[in-house]
Amino acid sequence: MRTKGFVLYLVSSFSVVILSTFLLLNDSKQSFSLHESGVFQNNGLSRSPRIWPKLELSWRSVVATVIGFLGSAFGTVGGVGGGGIFVPLLNLIVGFDTKSAAALSKCMIMGASASSFWYNLRVPHPTKDVPIIDYDLALLFQPMLMLGITIGVSLSVVFPFWLITIFIIILFLGTSSRSFFKGIEMWKQETIKNKELQKQQEALQNSHVCIDAEYELLNPHEDKSGLEILCFNLRLEKVLLLLTVWFSFLLLQIIKNRTEVCGVWYWVLNFLQIPVAIFVSGCEAVKLCKENKKRRLNGNTESVCEAMIEWCPGYIFFCAFCGILGGTVGGLLGSGGGFVLGPLLLELGVIPQVASSTATFVMLFSSSLSVVEFYFLKRFPIPYALYLIGVSVLAGFWGQFFVRKLVLFLKRASIIVFILSAVIFASALTMGVVGIEKSLYMISRHEYMGFLSFCQS
Repeated sequence: MRTKGFVLYLVSSFSVVILSTFLLLNDSKQSFSLHESGVFQNNGLSRSPRIWPKLELSWRSVVATVIGFLGSAFGTVGGVGGGGIFVPLLNLIVGFDTKSAAALSKCMIMGASASSFWYNLRVPHPTKDVPIIDYDLALLFQPMLMLGITIGVSLSVVFPFWLITIFIIILFLGTSSRSFFKGIEMWKQETIKNKELQKQQEALQNSHVCIDAEYELLNPHEDKSGLEILCFNLRLEKVLLLLTVWFSFLLLQIIKNRTEVCGVWYWVLNFLQIPVAIFVSGCEAVKLCKENKKRRLNGNTESVCEAMIEWCPGYIFFCAFCGILGGTVGGLLGSGGGFVLGPLLLELGVIPQVASSTATFVMLFSSSLSVVEFYFLKRFPIPYALYLIGVSVLAGFWGQFFVRKLVLFLKRASIIVFILSAVIFASALTMGVVGIEKSLYMISRHEYMGFLSFCQS
C-alpha cells in the first residue's frame, strides 16, 4: 500500500533530522548562549514579548481579511484547515507575536470548521444514501489525533526552531506532491468515466426512470422514517462519544495547567489522556473489525465505511499511528492536523468529498479544544479573535458552497484534491520562508540552537 511507504518516508526523514541534530550540535553546544540579558531563550519564542495590534481599519487588516477569507475557504474544502497560511499571515503582516498568531490561527480553523460542519449536515452523499461525513472514521481518528496534539505541543517546547522548519518543509512538500499526483490520477479516471457516461446518458436515464417507476409500484407504502430515525440515533451516539472525548481532554488540560510543571500530578494527568483515547478508538476499531468480518462471511464485498480497505488489526494499528502522527504534526506546527489526516483519508480510498468533510469535522474538535485552552491562558485578544472567527465562518460556507457546485457542474471531485495540494504547498512556502528567516536571525545573535529541557522551558 502506498500509504505505508509515504508514512515510512515521513518517519525516516524525521528520524534522520533528529539524529543529525544530536550529532552536529554535540560538539558546538557551548558556543551558543542559553541566556540573553538574563532571559532564557526557548526557540526565540517562549519569553518573547506579547504583541497585540489594535483592531482597526488599515491596509494590514484588509490584507489579513482577504487572505484569511480565501485561506479559510480553500483550507476547509481541502480538509487541512489552513493553519500553515494563517500563522505567517498574522505574524508578518498583522504584527502579532508568534504565540498569539498560533492561538488566533486556531480560532480561524475552529470558525471555518464549524461552518463547514453545519453546511455538510445538509449535503447528501454523492453516491450513497448515507451522510457525507463518515462518523466511523471520525470516531476512529479523533481521539488519537487529540492525543497526538498533546504530544506535539510538548515537542514544540523541546525542539529547536530550525528543526521544526525542516520538518515543515519535508512534511508539506511530501504531502502536497503526493496529493497532486493523486489528483492527476483521479482526473484521468474521471475523464474516462465522463466520456462513458456521455455516451450512455440517454439509456441510463430511461432505465432509471423505469426502475424507479417499477419500484414505486411494487413498494407504494414503504415507510423510510424508521430507518432514518435509526441512522440519526446512531450518528447522535457517535457525536456524543466524540464530545465526551473532547470534554475529557479539556478537563485534564485545565487541571494540568494548574499543577506544577513536571510534578507528579502533571505527569499523571498527562498520561491519563492515553487510556481515554485508546478506549474510544479501540471500541470503534473492534466494531469495524467485527462488521468487516461479518460482511465477508455473508459474501458482501462492500466496505464497512468509506475507506476501501479490509479492516483488520494490522490496519487498525496503522490508522491509530497515523492519527497520532497527524495530531503530533498539528501540535508541533500549530495546525489542526489536517495536513496528514486529509491526504491519509484519500490514500485509504475515501472519495474527496467525504475525506474533506470528515477531516474538517475532526479538526473542529481539536481546534476548539486549543481555543478554549488558549482562552484560559489569555493568549489572544478577544475582539480580534471574534472578528477573525466571523470571517472564517463566512469563508467556510462560501468555500463549501462554491466548490461543491463546481464539482457537480464539472463532474470532477479531483478539484478538491488539487485544492488540498495547493493549500499544503502554499503553507510549505510561507512557513518555510518564515522559519528560515527566524533561524538565520537566531544564528546571527548566537542563540542556542539545540534541544531544550522540557521542564525548564
